[in-house]
Amino acid sequence: MSPDQSHRFSVAPMMDWTDSRCRQFHRLLTRRALLYTEMVTAPAIVFGDRDRLLRFEPDEHPVALQIGGSEPKQLAEATRIGAGYGYDEINLNVGCPSDRVQSGKFGACLMAEPDLVAECIAAMKAATHLPVTVKCRIGVDEQDPEEALPRLTEALVAVGVDGLIVHARKAWLKGLSPKQNRTVPPLDYGIVRRLKAAHPDLTISINGGITDLEMAGQLLNATADGPALDGVMLGRAAYETPRVLAGVDRLIFGEPVEDADPHTVVQQLEPIIARHLEAGGRLPNITRHILGLFNGFPGARSWRRILTVEAALPGAGVEVLRRAVAAVQV
Repeated sequence: MSPDQSHRFSVAPMMDWTDSRCRQFHRLLTRRALLYTEMVTAPAIVFGDRDRLLRFEPDEHPVALQIGGSEPKQLAEATRIGAGYGYDEINLNVGCPSDRVQSGKFGACLMAEPDLVAECIAAMKAATHLPVTVKCRIGVDEQDPEEALPRLTEALVAVGVDGLIVHARKAWLKGLSPKQNRTVPPLDYGIVRRLKAAHPDLTISINGGITDLEMAGQLLNATADGPALDGVMLGRAAYETPRVLAGVDRLIFGEPVEDADPHTVVQQLEPIIARHLEAGGRLPNITRHILGLFNGFPGARSWRRILTVEAALPGAGVEVLRRAVAAVQV
């Protein structure tokens, strides 16, 4: 699969959400979407429990590792380690607005240091043969996005970045919480299309405010605002209403396949759950990711209640999943 095709649709890296269990679930809904890890910091990869942080299941491919950091040599080492685990892409976080990220000098605050970001990407690319990409915002705090985003992009293109995923909002590190930063700053899809027009050979994907596949398809087509974008990335919508992913292979990638059936997906989850429990895991590690699967169907509330309450009981196993799905009427 070419880099352009792999990025045509992806699920965003989301802290505390897109872990390996979540990605295995999402993979049952879409075979083609590119899935991302949660952000893992470079120091954690270099000095921490690598297997716990980086190991994933073969059926999660294609999957990208997102790294946070701002020290080129350390990022290069983290990239080398990550590549050794078999990821399909390495991504640098230049968009997260959390307080933790700011204090560590990585994430969205790096929008103000494009030359440092370029130095980081150059070091990461030297450490691997994998595609190395950046996920960023259109600007930070008082920056003018019409200047900040092109400046960052030009610096990255100069060192051979393989792709850019743009969350089409500013990040306000002064005055807005991380939660507010996901919704309060206005979206500007036009600036991302203009960026693509200026860099037609660079793979550019868009993130932010995309709620369904119809909207995703519109962004993949040219408009009066600019050329077609190479990819779309869904975040919260993909997690909170995961059934949206069932149509990705057909509607976004044009494959002649039927959309994944949610009841079939539940059946396919049973062996995944069994292996997880045999390895010492707990049922809520998986069931917390699937609560939204039947949103909108009669019985969805019972589905969520059974999974929330009964999955937490000692010894809970696949029988809880079966009781929960029996309450849903489709």
